[in-house]
Amino acid sequence: MSEFNYHEQEKQKNSIRLRSLLSYLPPFAFEFFRGIEPTTSPKTRIGYAYDLRIFFEYILKVHPSLKNKNIKDLEIKDLEAITPDHIEMFLEYLSYYTKPHPQNPNKLIEYQNDERGKARKLAAVRTFFSYFYKKRKISINPSMLVEMPKIHEKNIVRLEVDEVAKLLDEVENGEKLTTTQKRYHNYTKLRDLALITVLLGTGIRVSECVGLNIEDIDFNVNGLKITRKGGNEMVIYFGEEVEEALNNYLEERLKKTPKPGHERALFLSLQNRRITVRSVQNLVKKYASLVTKLKKISPHKLRSTYGTNLYQETGDIYLVADVLGHKDVNTTRKHYAQIDDQRRRSAAKAVKLRKI
Repeated sequence: MSEFNYHEQEKQKNSIRLRSLLSYLPPFAFEFFRGIEPTTSPKTRIGYAYDLRIFFEYILKVHPSLKNKNIKDLEIKDLEAITPDHIEMFLEYLSYYTKPHPQNPNKLIEYQNDERGKARKLAAVRTFFSYFYKKRKISINPSMLVEMPKIHEKNIVRLEVDEVAKLLDEVENGEKLTTTQKRYHNYTKLRDLALITVLLGTGIRVSECVGLNIEDIDFNVNGLKITRKGGNEMVIYFGEEVEEALNNYLEERLKKTPKPGHERALFLSLQNRRITVRSVQNLVKKYASLVTKLKKISPHKLRSTYGTNLYQETGDIYLVADVLGHKDVNTTRKHYAQIDDQRRRSAAKAVKLRKI
């Protein structure tokens, strides 16, 4: 398959991954994943599969009438034996638990979940039970009687204006890099600068960035054609700084000889293959650690930086939601609500009742 179909290849990889995970779930789980396929992304289904696997492993350990069963012996009617208490016990269990290492059974791996991790897993269990309840395969839905963990809102972690400038300077000159890193930096500087400038200057997701092909750039309108999470194509526009960084990198990129199947990829690794999401995450972490020690900066935090700057400049939450690719504007509004709070606080100082 040609590299032009990168996103199709990712779908195939995710399908294979999900099939593997289904082998650890009850047989009737296949019906659930088939049923939710039209309304969920592959990564969402994979996340559900991981979370449901943990849930059923726990239930088979503690449930009096189910713990003698093998996971492959479970039937849909067994779901009715699970009570709200069992699900609440499961949430408590998620706070801390251990599992044997897959390669070394004598070694234990420790797992912990905060309220966000618990909420995500409860959402998977709720969706699972709700599907069979709506299909009238079960007569009760105990998951809806369990309260969702209270989520404490986190501050938006982003780079300030001066930190953005320092980050780009570090990518460009690499002065603080180690001797070994500087040696590689000579080969990757233009690529790294273009990549991070694109992330900071467009707010696209890291998966959308690595999926870019050369022909997805249109300098006539300064636009990038990207494929969103749901598979929809969209054109995102960029400014002069992104244009300059891309042009400089393209001169170097077009001289390279990519490996077969990677000919059209925009961003290449040192092995001349399409760069991976993990590589970009490591790349951003490497440069960001030279700029700020207190903030853990990831590609998603660069996206938050762009979204924050765009909202501060325009005050248009619908524009921010559209550009970031949020299907629900409430997701955007919730995420950037603290900016509105800062504005309201500044309003308190704007009006003087008595001139001094």
